[in-house]
Amino acid sequence: MSTVTRDRREKRVRNAVRKAAGGRPRLSVFRSGRHIYAQVIDDAKGHTLAAASSRDKDFGRKGNDKDAATAVGKLVAERAAAAGVKKVVFDRGAYLYHGRVKALADGAREGGLEF
Repeated sequence: MSTVTRDRREKRVRNAVRKAAGGRPRLSVFRSGRHIYAQVIDDAKGHTLAAASSRDKDFGRKGNDKDAATAVGKLVAERAAAAGVKKVVFDRGAYLYHGRVKALADGAREGGLEF
């Protein structure tokens, strides 16, 4: 996929997420070949409320598979709850809702986030 196509898809998804947000923070996902990252972002203030990744020192496991993504989802949900966030809107970026991205979303739901 070219960078132009990726940027176009990311902007399209981000605009849809902002319209659906209704003042809720956004759960943004980034995945690389080795790790997966998640942030709960308050776009009104421009602050990150909670974050987790497979690189965190207290993550306690290795790998970049679906199990690791589920664990990152649970960890970000736990940290978001500590910050007082229960409802978010899911921002998958330019990634398809499949595989590790879906596993992270399922883990976040198991951890208590609603979206």
